[in-house]
Amino acid sequence: MCTQSHQPVLLATALACSLSLVLAACDNNKSSPAAAAASMPPPTVGVVVTTVESAPLVTELPGRTTPFMVAELRPQVTGIIQKRLFAEGSTVTANQTLYQIDTSTYKAAYDSAAANKARAEANHYNARLKAERYAELVNIEAVSKQANDDAAAALKQAEADVASARAALDKARIDLDFTRVRSPISGRIGRSSVTPGALVTANQPAALATVQQLDPIYVDLTQSSADLQRIRRDVASGKISLVGEDIPVQLILEDGSLYEESGKLAFSEVSVDPGTGSITMRASFPNPDGTLLPGMYVRARLVQGQSEQAIMVPHAAVSHDQRGSPFVMVVNAKDVVEPRFVQTRGVQGGKWIITEGLAAGERVIVEGLQKARPNQSVQVQVIGAPQNAPPEQSVAAAPTTN
Repeated sequence: MCTQSHQPVLLATALACSLSLVLAACDNNKSSPAAAAASMPPPTVGVVVTTVESAPLVTELPGRTTPFMVAELRPQVTGIIQKRLFAEGSTVTANQTLYQIDTSTYKAAYDSAAANKARAEANHYNARLKAERYAELVNIEAVSKQANDDAAAALKQAEADVASARAALDKARIDLDFTRVRSPISGRIGRSSVTPGALVTANQPAALATVQQLDPIYVDLTQSSADLQRIRRDVASGKISLVGEDIPVQLILEDGSLYEESGKLAFSEVSVDPGTGSITMRASFPNPDGTLLPGMYVRARLVQGQSEQAIMVPHAAVSHDQRGSPFVMVVNAKDVVEPRFVQTRGVQGGKWIITEGLAAGERVIVEGLQKARPNQSVQVQVIGAPQNAPPEQSVAAAPTTN
């Protein structure tokens, strides 16, 4: 009886002890992260110390390839196409015959014009002899002055007839020559819009075919007028200097590869497109292998100036916010992290060229960015910036920390 009466008391005591242990464990778990965080040292980040350098200001612009010369073939006489004398997509040369139009009517017109010219020349010969004879006879009053004047007038009429006949013959010869449709330029010819047997008319709106000269080839680039005005202001203020008249241009193809041939800037438009607010610039590139085709989308890199007071940081140091604005994380004099918005002006050797937002001697974080938070104290380790590394290697060099 005594043992049974004490069992509920013992059970309650055991439950109370267990509950107190569980609550104590929960309190310990809640306080352990804060205690651990308080006991952890500040994270270590790798920084580079900025210096002033001389750097070219490289601009990357979008563009499209356009032919160096374009010729649309149209007939200049009316007739039936007898032959097509080229293979579509082949290379043709200047003055090469590409189409043959039926020559029968034009050959007949030429022969008729030649006969008319011969008749006019014969009449001219007879009129000249008569005029010369009358000129001698009028001196001895063997013929009247009126007859002499009529003979001289007939000679002039015969001379005019000869000139007219020669012009008609030249016209007939030109029309006969136009039955051969020739290429005015050398280049690649596209598909033909007509086949043998088709009727074509003189100066018709539809082209028979198109020939395009692709070596060299043009690349039309667009740059915003605001960027161009900023460059001009920087040049005027002495921040940057021009590199000269012959500006080299490098081309990046659609697949991201670099075009092996280097081009140069040909000219820049003098007006702004009111629809886009941009200016078109044209670069010329050698295209001996026909790698570049008209209409390709490409990107071009060109040097638009030289900055003597540029600050360069590795690619790994620059991030972008949701609006695309570039910024870097800087460690101030108190070893505290602070974000800094900057203005970039192209890349060189795996580094961003910073024109605004940084000064010489500042410490920019390039390693450990995942551990750095604004207004957080950090331990600083100065490292050397990677030299002449492509952008991919610069980004890959930054360690990833989970």
